[in-house]
Amino acid sequence: MAKTFDIYVDTSRKGISMALATSGQPEGAQAIYEEIVNTEARGEILGESLDTLLKRVGATLDDVKRVMVTLGPGSFSGLRTGVAFCQGLSFSGKRELYGVTTLQALACFAGNAQQSQNPETAVIIRARTGFWYLRLNGEEFFIETPDVVSRIKTAQVKTVVADDAALADETLKATFDALGAKTVRDTGNPLSMWAPLFDTVKPSLIQEANYIQPSYFEKLKA
Repeated sequence: MAKTFDIYVDTSRKGISMALATSGQPEGAQAIYEEIVNTEARGEILGESLDTLLKRVGATLDDVKRVMVTLGPGSFSGLRTGVAFCQGLSFSGKRELYGVTTLQALACFAGNAQQSQNPETAVIIRARTGFWYLRLNGEEFFIETPDVVSRIKTAQVKTVVADDAALADETLKATFDALGAKTVRDTGNPLSMWAPLFDTVKPSLIQEANYIQPSYFEKLKA
């Protein structure tokens, strides 16, 4: 049986992260996973990165059946190029395109699909000085530090996926310690941990990136 592959693309944060992984592996079969992370790169290396990954695993683009891309929140240029690139890959109809919020994807790093959906799991990444993006109990917020603290205390959060800024913030760190929460860094994990989202998100060729902080959260409430 020929192997099929999934592509994961994240351009919502620093640089570009792209991974290629086998999908739908039979039980006992060896999974294949390759990734490229370049924190300084921009959209110009997306095509080159994909070619490199395909060459590493001995596959062609025809072997790729699903594409997952982060929609933000994030930078305008990063999200625009990432989403456009993945739409281009899927335009022929040979591949399904799945768009997920960046926080939704990062929640999968909590350990397993069930834990990422647990109301006691939170994702916290820096938006700008004094403001954070928070995902908690399936909702996403753009809020200040005191509100983050209040919300995660009320939820009695036990697992936090956080970026370096959140892990270094004295107020947040003290709150994590007080709750006895396990902290997981938002980088260094295989993007294939996002695979459970293929079962919960509907594929669509039309994906809209969330560029601007306030409008992103207003849209969620609409």
